[in-house]
Amino acid sequence: MRKVINAHCHIYPAKVAERAVEGIKAFYGLDGLTSNGMTDDLIRDGQKVGTVHYLVHSVATTPLQVRSINEFIASEVRSHQDLFTGFGTLHPSSSEIRGDLEHLMSLGLKGVKLHPDFQQFSLDGKKAEKLGEEIASAGLPILVHTGDPRYSFSNPPQMRAFLDKFPGLTVIAAHLGGWSVWDEAERLLSGVPGLYFDCCSCLGFMEPSRMKALIRSYGADRVLWGTDYPMWDSDVEMEKFLSLGLTKEEEELILYKNAAKLLGVEK
Repeated sequence: MRKVINAHCHIYPAKVAERAVEGIKAFYGLDGLTSNGMTDDLIRDGQKVGTVHYLVHSVATTPLQVRSINEFIASEVRSHQDLFTGFGTLHPSSSEIRGDLEHLMSLGLKGVKLHPDFQQFSLDGKKAEKLGEEIASAGLPILVHTGDPRYSFSNPPQMRAFLDKFPGLTVIAAHLGGWSVWDEAERLLSGVPGLYFDCCSCLGFMEPSRMKALIRSYGADRVLWGTDYPMWDSDVEMEKFLSLGLTKEEEELILYKNAAKLLGVEK
């Protein structure tokens, strides 16, 4: 039976979930999202494809949100210890980044999720450098949204500049290193030590043959599967992924083994 880790899941408390999902739809110009952004719905969705573990997180859009979001993620991890690994959030404009990070770690969260486009900071700027210094000193991995033609915050040149400043940092570059700018991502990000990629929100936005070639350029041992929950349904994303024509070994690496190793999960 296939084992799956969903390595990119946003979840929200019930009191803000509807507003958060509506915000995602507005930001990306989407219609027809069927997921509600809450934990029970995420698990129901994952059961359709045999998901055995989830990397869950959320993003603070103001410094005041950081600690409450991290406490929520940590509480969901405690309630679903066998299912969830949690990454916390930081905000580049916080006056207490170190304190926020120490609080994040005290909650048992295992990494940091950053979204430069939502949080309005550039990965090659001073704010990103400060975040990188603190996270690197703590030895935590980072999952970073990458790519958007509307902005110059998280595209491959900015990501490469950030990686060059912190060569020892483990980074997961979401959306295969740069949503919609994959040729540039391949040119600038292939072969960077310590850099992983997830493939969420890519299936259906690029030709299957191009996606297959990009995965092999990066190396199937560097790619993680995810749905960008609540954006896409697991069964639809899985069908698209399995149609790429990768080998069974490559599929197993991407669907489970890479994330299991990176997150320290074994099921």
